[in-house]
Amino acid sequence: MAAHSSAAVVAAQTEGPQGIELFLPAGYDLFWSAVVLVIIAVAFYKMILPQMNRVLDERSALIEGGIEKAEAAQKQADEALAQQQLLLAEARADAAQVREEARAEGTAIIKELKAKASEEAERIAETARRQIEADRQAASVSLRSEVGALATDLASKIVGESLEDSARQSRVVDRFLDELEASQAVASNKEA
Repeated sequence: MAAHSSAAVVAAQTEGPQGIELFLPAGYDLFWSAVVLVIIAVAFYKMILPQMNRVLDERSALIEGGIEKAEAAQKQADEALAQQQLLLAEARADAAQVREEARAEGTAIIKELKAKASEEAERIAETARRQIEADRQAASVSLRSEVGALATDLASKIVGESLEDSARQSRVVDRFLDELEASQAVASNKEA
């Protein structure tokens, strides 16, 4: 049996490749594989690679164009935002100025109206004082004449003599009224 197995091993060694040669193909397989590889490489290099490069270049250009457009749009948006902020700041400043002007104008109008009201009140008070003074003088004149007539009648009845003389009558009335005013002045001084 040993002879038989060694004969099988010797036969197996002479029939086919052994060792590393098991993994290497035959020379003609390598040659034709290399020829096919070269044909495929040339076809790939001449036909497919230029189309792939063109597609990649187009995509690259589109991406770059998109980036440029995005940058331009961003720049425009930034400029628009800056412009809007500037306009907003100007509008706020204008609004503040209008408010201040309105406040100042309102204050001026109020002062003017107060001044007019004060002048009107002063005029009304002066008119009232004049009217009171005129009424007081008219009442004084009327009172003098009435008191004078009453005093003359009373004095005529008491004395029994007629006091029809106007000069005498006027002196009596004036003296009576002067005494009356003096007594009122003394009474008002005592109260104060």
